[in-house]
Amino acid sequence: MAARSRVPAAEQTLRILTYLAGRAGPQPAGRIAEDLQLPRSTTYHLLNVLADHGFVVHLPEERRYGLGVAAFEIGSAYTHQEPLARLARPVLARLVDRVGHNAHLAVLHGREVLYVIEERAPGRPPLVTDVGVRLPAHLAASGRAMLAALPSAQVRALFPDRTAFVQRHGTGPATLPALRRVLVDVRARGYAQEDGEITPGFASVATAVLDHSRYPAAGLAVTFPTQDVGPDQRADLADRVVAAASVLGARIGGRGRS
Repeated sequence: MAARSRVPAAEQTLRILTYLAGRAGPQPAGRIAEDLQLPRSTTYHLLNVLADHGFVVHLPEERRYGLGVAAFEIGSAYTHQEPLARLARPVLARLVDRVGHNAHLAVLHGREVLYVIEERAPGRPPLVTDVGVRLPAHLAASGRAMLAALPSAQVRALFPDRTAFVQRHGTGPATLPALRRVLVDVRARGYAQEDGEITPGFASVATAVLDHSRYPAAGLAVTFPTQDVGPDQRADLADRVVAAASVLGARIGGRGRS
């Protein structure tokens, strides 16, 4: 039997990720290098590469590194990705039957949301939220709902400067302070919304689906023609979305909402 080939950089990268996964919080690069007995230059290089690909986030004010969204997605894929879609589909189908509008489920992928399910209501037009589509998280209602459930340091790491804010139709937050104001509003209201920022003439309400650690495993949203749903109806629609998200959260082992 031939000996397995060794790839030092790959092994060192995996050791860094495993190390961070085993710590309660972000760690300084020097400590990572020391504990893993790696050269500091190598450690910084690998951390920068991991950060570029979303597996690590750098917290400059704290001079520490923590796991990024991409690491979470890979770590949770086995238990969440396919089971999440299968568990969510009947919940979305019942929601669509009750509200008569399209519903969809998305997950965070860096600064974007990736749509994994779209359940269409009879007679409703298809939307840009089809399965596999990616859209800016700070513009989509489902993305805002998930971002509002993240620690502020993680949001800051995802949106470090103005270049991180992609625009579709010239509306929506374009700076971190503006995004923070949107997220404060989401937390206060209990759900997220957007109106025309993804598709002119259409609006959405959404909330996060929380897992057992209260991490936003997904965002559940309903999208509708803006002119068809008034403010009072929108609040009622949001209540139904929140209820559906709670059901789905319980199905994936979440602790419920508080």
